[in-house]
Amino acid sequence: MDYAHLGRSGLLVSKVGLGCMNFGDATGEQEAFTVMDRAVELGVNFFDTADVYGGPQRPDMEKDFGTSEEIIGRWLKKSGRRDDIVLATKAYQPMGLGPNDRRLSAYHLKRACEASLRRLQTDHIDLYQMHHVDRATPFEEIWQAMEQLIAEGKITYVGSSNFAGWDVATAQLKAEARHLLGLVSEQSLYNLTNRAIEQELIPALKHFGVGLIPWSPLAMGMLAGKREGEKTVRRAALGERFTAFADRLNAYEALCSELGHTPAEVAQAWLLHRPIVSTLIAGSRTVGQLEAAVEALNVRLDADALDELDRIWPGPGEAPQSYAW
Repeated sequence: MDYAHLGRSGLLVSKVGLGCMNFGDATGEQEAFTVMDRAVELGVNFFDTADVYGGPQRPDMEKDFGTSEEIIGRWLKKSGRRDDIVLATKAYQPMGLGPNDRRLSAYHLKRACEASLRRLQTDHIDLYQMHHVDRATPFEEIWQAMEQLIAEGKITYVGSSNFAGWDVATAQLKAEARHLLGLVSEQSLYNLTNRAIEQELIPALKHFGVGLIPWSPLAMGMLAGKREGEKTVRRAALGERFTAFADRLNAYEALCSELGHTPAEVAQAWLLHRPIVSTLIAGSRTVGQLEAAVEALNVRLDADALDELDRIWPGPGEAPQSYAW
């Protein structure tokens, strides 16, 4: 396993992290225990979850129940591995039906953190992440709440997720005004098929020393390639998006074949070659998927391969040059 600093912090995290969103839904508890055991054996020390993980994730969800956190908590109690992992979770989504059971008010953050600690059966969260930006709550209030949680020893670092570049900048400037470390990481959608964050978010992360944690590295399975024995790639729920990318996917899979690696390995290796990436989220439902993600660490992409990937999957360029000239 390779390790990298989480942003500008002194914390070292495995370059491949374990995403636990499927625990409780696609992955049952006993299989989740097996996946987590294997992750530690492979040197994976970054475990990422959220209070809403463990069931279907919908934008209009009324509430959730903390199933993924509960499974991790039972595994921590059984395995005694708490000090072997960097434990990350998130708050924002609805965890109750009340008007204050969601978002990032100081009221909700305090209660959400304490509820996560109970479910996780631990006394501290290593990385507490804002799952989405809440533009109805001022960052002065958010940082006051985070500062209190840090002072109480309930959280150690703060991260964001699904922020825009200007959200990161605003959050960081408000934190610095309070003499806080501020954000150490931002978790965003990022893969070969979706490089939108290269335009403004990644430049902001570089400027402020915030590490990037990509989620959906395989684009919901689009970049996973076909399984052995299949004539076509299984890309459920992709519909028109798959059709739109069909030609590029054919070119991509042909390149992967020339490189001698699976499409999934190349897609994740491409992310691991990006200097801004601290760790990527491998949302592994099975041990086999986890092992395949870790194998991406052994893939070396030379300049020609990287250039060809850019040709197949071009990025948007960096602002303002990308749109001003």
